[in-house]
Amino acid sequence: MAGFSLIEAMIAVAIIGILTAIAYPSYVDYVVQGHRQKAMADLMALATAMEAHKAQQYTYEGAASSGGDTGAPAIFNSWSPADQPAANKQYDLTIHAINDNGRNFELRATPTTTAVVKSDGKLMFNSLGQKAWDSNNDSSFASSEYCWDC
Repeated sequence: MAGFSLIEAMIAVAIIGILTAIAYPSYVDYVVQGHRQKAMADLMALATAMEAHKAQQYTYEGAASSGGDTGAPAIFNSWSPADQPAANKQYDLTIHAINDNGRNFELRATPTTTAVVKSDGKLMFNSLGQKAWDSNNDSSFASSEYCWDC
């Protein structure tokens, strides 16, 4: 007799289903971690652009769109991955705050609601060199979240 019986085919499909159920979440975690790493790099590049802006203007003020202090940056892409078209964005990059009369800044990367990273939590970097990742996605940075790879 040649071929497979129905039971053999069902066992093969069940094995494939089990392997997929195990592998897919790991794959998604890997993709999310990759996008987060890219957003971290893009935040650092935006921070470099902020420093260049300060070197020319003697303040961090006015680096956002339309010469504002907060919001989408005018001096760098407002999305991450910055080397991809905006249609592929995973995070929105913003200048969240300018403090101390233009002497300090806080930048954020917020996951977009339509991206695979939508529940990954915000990233923050400021001019003091502090880094934070809202790893539990509760919209605040706890003291234990002041690191990027917690």
